[in-house]
Amino acid sequence: MASEIVKESIVADADVDTIMDIVADLEQYPQWQEGVREVEILETDDDGWATKARLVVQGVGMTSWMVITYTYTDNAMSWRLVESDKLAKSDGSYTMNDRGDGTTEVIYELEVAPSISLPGVVRRQIARKIVDNALKGLQSRLSEMN
Repeated sequence: MASEIVKESIVADADVDTIMDIVADLEQYPQWQEGVREVEILETDDDGWATKARLVVQGVGMTSWMVITYTYTDNAMSWRLVESDKLAKSDGSYTMNDRGDGTTEVIYELEVAPSISLPGVVRRQIARKIVDNALKGLQSRLSEMN
């Protein structure tokens, strides 16, 4: 299946650690990530951060499940799709870059491919909507915390 890659960024009024704590807290995703309905943590690392999870998501008129693995660095969280009922690929990352002024550039990159054939324009719209909603959700979550 053909995939779409979307990369967008925002500047957030928070430090890298605050943002990392939000994006790594998968169990809270249904509270701020549009379309995420359920999260079940399947495995964690020694710090208690999820390394494997099962998510149920809803969007574009369909509900889907996926199992994803997660890895972390000091300023990034990345994921890879292990299996899904409707996706062939859903790999991506959040990368946080300290701007030195109390703000952080947050870069969200996503490569997604449905397991069914869809026109390129539809794939691009879906990928852009996922990235846009994730970044808007993050901004909203940060606003709630301030």
